[in-house]
Formats: sequence, structure tokens, C-alpha cells
Amino acid sequence: MAIHMKIRSICCFTHFEKLDALKYTYAAFARYCHSEPLGVTSTYLEPSRTSSNRNNVAIFWDLDNKPPNSFPPFDAAIKLKASASSFGVVWHMVAYANRHAFSYVPPVVREQRKERKVLNKLENKGVIRPVEQYLCRVCGRKFYTNEKYVNHFKQIHEREHMKRVSQIESARGKRRVNLVAKYSMKMEKYKNAARDALTPKVGYGLADELKRAGFFVNMVSDKPQAADVALRNNMVDVMDKRKADCLVLVSDDSDFVDVLKEAKMRCLRTIVVGDINDGPLKRTADVGFSWSDILMGKAKKEAVSVVGRWKDRDILKRLEWTYNPEVDRKMSDYFDESEGQDFEDSDSRVDGEFLEKDNARAWWDLESDDEVTPSKASN
Repeated sequence: MAIHMKIRSICCFTHFEKLDALKYTYAAFARYCHSEPLGVTSTYLEPSRTSSNRNNVAIFWDLDNKPPNSFPPFDAAIKLKASASSFGVVWHMVAYANRHAFSYVPPVVREQRKERKVLNKLENKGVIRPVEQYLCRVCGRKFYTNEKYVNHFKQIHEREHMKRVSQIESARGKRRVNLVAKYSMKMEKYKNAARDALTPKVGYGLADELKRAGFFVNMVSDKPQAADVALRNNMVDVMDKRKADCLVLVSDDSDFVDVLKEAKMRCLRTIVVGDINDGPLKRTADVGFSWSDILMGKAKKEAVSVVGRWKDRDILKRLEWTYNPEVDRKMSDYFDESEGQDFEDSDSRVDGEFLEKDNARAWWDLESDDEVTPSKASN
């Protein structure tokens, strides 16, 4: 019976260990996908601040002021996230812009599209031939010209994708859930292939690329300063709820100086990413980097020394003595009372000893008689 109970306890212990491991794995996957997990309590979602010394990092991107014009949006977002992860755990990434920022096409992208049109004409005339054939990433077919590949993709795969989307949108209830599960792999495969094959109808796919990198992209109204106001309110909300220990701001707009000062007053770390070297934001923030530092990995290398300086500053702050007159007054009153009480106790003790001595002899005996009596006895 005892052996059976021991085996049962060991099995239960291993079962709970596997369950905890699964919960931690699911929580990490949910954090990566930027979605709240279902059916898992908050105890397993994030480690407590006492158990982890790493800071929670939040990234705020002002796309109206600092769009990634000269860099591919997805690569810039991934590099930014990797650099910010050197300062702690990145749990919140958000970008704000109005409609014009998403419809704008940078000059670099325009030049690439013009070159692509010229190459298509030369390929159709047979003047040049590609080194490798164009491969369709959906069905695997190969084409000698880019124009034939694009036409094939639009006529077959784009139509199939539109049919799947309309079929899912028209379904309801359990049937819709089953269709989403059935077409999820095919739709994901189509999106990955369409990113290289098709040209976006509006802009150059800025919102889709940032979402693919894990950012929450919010489109605001076309009113002036609408994106700045929304981004500022989000930063203040994060500070009020104490959800982040380090704020990363991607902007060169001086309107965010007050928000950075407020963050520093609340003992939060502040990092600014911008191209103005001596701007007001970088002077206010703790650390400042440029886009070239982010893309070249220089910011990630400097993060070690920056975090070390922050830790040293925290230790010095804890060791620093600050004068508080109220506390000093209370301490002085306490010591005065304790010293007075000790003095009164010592005086009462001495008086009690004298009284005991006086009560021990008769009233007519003097101290001189006590001193003389032993001398007479000796004689």
C-alpha cells in the first residue's frame, strides 16, 4: 500500500510539472503573437517583478514624423524590436499615423517600381533573361518573365483567395470556424507569396509589414496633431498603470518633451530613436540612437553599458541619504523622551537605596557611630 501511494504521488508530481511547462510555453507563444491567451490565469502569463530583474519595455512609434522611408518597413521594425529587447522584455509595440502616412510612397520605392517596369519590357522583348526563373511560391510553377508570373498569380491564386474569403465571410457559427481552420494554411501561404508578387494598391504596404513584425498599427483621423495626441495619451496610460519600466519613442517631434520629462519624474527609463543628433528629445531622454545605429546593431551593443549605468545609478540612489525634517524631529523627540526616562529611573533607584539604608538603623544612630563601632570591636 505504501509503495502504491509513493508511485501515485510521483505520477501526480510529474503531471503537474508537465502542466506548468505547457502553461509557460503557451504564455510565451501568446506574448510573441501579441494576443491574450485564453484559459490561462495571470499567474502563468508574466513573471513577477521580484522574480525577474529585467525591465518591461514599451515601443511607441510616431509614423507621421518618423516613417521608415529609406528602409524596408519589416526589416526596420524587426531591428527596432531586437535593439529594444536588449534593454528588457518588449511586451508592447504600437504605431500611430493618419491615412496619408499609409498612402504615401517613398521616392526609393518609386524608383524600384520604375526599374521593375523597364525590366519587364526588356524581358518581354527578349533582350535580357533572368538568371533564375520566377518561381510561384503557391503552386511551384516557374516562368521566364516576371509579367507572366504576375498574370498567373492574379488569374489563379488571387481569385482562389477571394473565393475563400467570401466563403468564410458568408458562413456563420461552427461552419465558419471550420472553414477558417481549413483555409488558414493556404491563406497564410498566399499572403507570403503575394507580398513579393503583387504591388500594393495603396501605398507600399506599410501597415501590413508593421503588423507582420508584431506592431499594433492604429490609424487616426486626418486632423493636425491627431497622431501625436493619440500617442501621447497611450504613453500616459501606460505610465499610469505602471505597465512598463522603459519607454522607447521613435520620433523627432519636440511635442513629446513633456511626456519624457513626466516619465523621468516617475523614475522610468527613456530611449529616443531619431535622426536629429542634438534635438530636444535626445537631450531630455536617458539614451538616444539614430536609425543607422538601430540597423547596424550599434544600439544593441551599447545596451549592455547603458543597462549597467542604470543599475549603478539605482544602487547609488538607494545608498544616498536624504534629509527629512519631519523624520528627524520625530527621532529627536523619541531620544529625548528615552533619555529623560532613563535619568528618572536612575534617580529613583539611588533614592530608594538611601531610604533602605536609613530604614535599616534607628533614628538616633549616626553614620559616625557606625564607623566607630567596628574600630572599638577590633581593639
